[in-house]
Amino acid sequence: MAITIRTPQEIDRMRRSGQVVREVLERVREAVKPGASTLELEQAAAEKIRELGATPAFKGYHGYPCVLCTSINNEVVHGIPSSDRKLRDGDLVSIDTGVVLDGYYGDSAITVAVGSKVDAKAQKLLKVTAASLESAIRAVKPGATLGDVGAAVQETVEAE
Repeated sequence: MAITIRTPQEIDRMRRSGQVVREVLERVREAVKPGASTLELEQAAAEKIRELGATPAFKGYHGYPCVLCTSINNEVVHGIPSSDRKLRDGDLVSIDTGVVLDGYYGDSAITVAVGSKVDAKAQKLLKVTAASLESAIRAVKPGATLGDVGAAVQETVEAE
């Protein structure tokens, strides 16, 4: 598979798409609270995507009805937001979204603790996964291999 070299202008458009996703996820993070439905998170995301002038990447993709995927606790990814799914104090909610802006896709996910009653095991999961991501990012550099990145993540996880 060939590596495509992007122009500075293309990289800038890619960066802007990623920044929109970050802003959408931050807006949704603010809406995460006990009692909120996953549909309320969906509505916050859709509003922010419109406000920022982007197009939702997920909505309509193979018939998917939403701009977010939301999964609570041990649910498998890609849960469909619903007014029936209410967040409870102590839950972990995974929130995934993507947008298209200026022809470029941005896509990212976060996991957010709901309320203040998150147990120690869930807190550790959040801490270790965040540290693993930071280790992986630091390992990505010219000449690095996928094995280098994997080793950095493994080292972090085993240290915790």
